[in-house]
Amino acid sequence: MKILVTAKRVTDPEMKIKVKEDGSGIELSSLSFKVNPFDEIAIEEALRIKEDKGGEVIVIGIGSDKAQTEIRYGLSMGADRGIHVSVGADPDSDAVARILVKLVEMESPDLVILGKQAIDVDDNQVAQLLAAYLGWGQACFASKVEVGENTARVEREVDGGIEVVDMDLPGVISADLRLNEPRYPALPAIMKAKKKEIKKVTTSDLGIDMTPKVVVKAMAEPPRRKGGRIVEDVEALIKALKEEAKVL
Repeated sequence: MKILVTAKRVTDPEMKIKVKEDGSGIELSSLSFKVNPFDEIAIEEALRIKEDKGGEVIVIGIGSDKAQTEIRYGLSMGADRGIHVSVGADPDSDAVARILVKLVEMESPDLVILGKQAIDVDDNQVAQLLAAYLGWGQACFASKVEVGENTARVEREVDGGIEVVDMDLPGVISADLRLNEPRYPALPAIMKAKKKEIKKVTTSDLGIDMTPKVVVKAMAEPPRRKGGRIVEDVEALIKALKEEAKVL
């Protein structure tokens, strides 16, 4: 079974994010980066399926040359090879989905597993767009995956609890937080990953128009919260909630 997984480079969630003074974006110079945690879960799930069913796991990274660091991390976890799609500016979700469509056409996988969303932009769109463009079945927010010969049974988290979906393969799955606990690569695996293949392609090679459909015009930090104040009694509290906070 051939499985494609993604490894997006995102800012470390433990770091403090600051907006540039001109509002043009995030100040990245002092930040550290890592694999998107939901993508890390997706890689782990792909590896578990491979260990059970056999096959190949291919890690895809989209971005500058620095994105190869996150691809190497996926390879050190146990993936077989990587594909780096070199782009200049960060693509929007639609462009990412169209890039993945081309890679699916190149590799003909049985399954694509992505993190349900990237923690930097939180769009939660790529898996759905990819499935729509391919005309494949999809199961998003997976908390459990069981793969058969030509089908997959996915337990997915919904507002009312757990929904069970049976899906024909090939298909698209997005990984939720409780799907698994990703392994930590051992030193021998990290060293071995340095020798694994990473194929580099460009969007021109794939024939993709990278004109974004979503453009961020400006960013700004949220206004600082005002401190609370002490009210004299319950009546004053209710009045403040009605007239000032307007929550009653």
